[in-house]
Amino acid sequence: MAGHKRANRPGLATVYTAFGQLQAQVIKTKLESAGIPALLDYESAGVVLGITVDGLGEVRVMVPEALAQEAEDLLSQPPDWPPDVREPQTSASPSSRSGRGSVEPSNEEEAD
Repeated sequence: MAGHKRANRPGLATVYTAFGQLQAQVIKTKLESAGIPALLDYESAGVVLGITVDGLGEVRVMVPEALAQEAEDLLSQPPDWPPDVREPQTSASPSSRSGRGSVEPSNEEEAD
């Protein structure tokens, strides 16, 4: 178990360190959806004050030591996007990506 750190919680290993609750919750959910129980370990002052400087926003994602290697392997894989979700293309305009064309204003005058 060379890749994960043992923290001050016996039986648990840190497999990911996030900088903020949102990122940590996403990682925790990914692990739990794969059947790996996870715990978030953080300083409460960072959450209460909303500070993410000097380690206060640091959130350690911890799993049981026996599952640490499996968790690290899962987290090292690229995201498994559903077929209908694609990364945005930088060369296309927003209207062409959405499948809708732009609507040009009409030059015709309205009838009274």
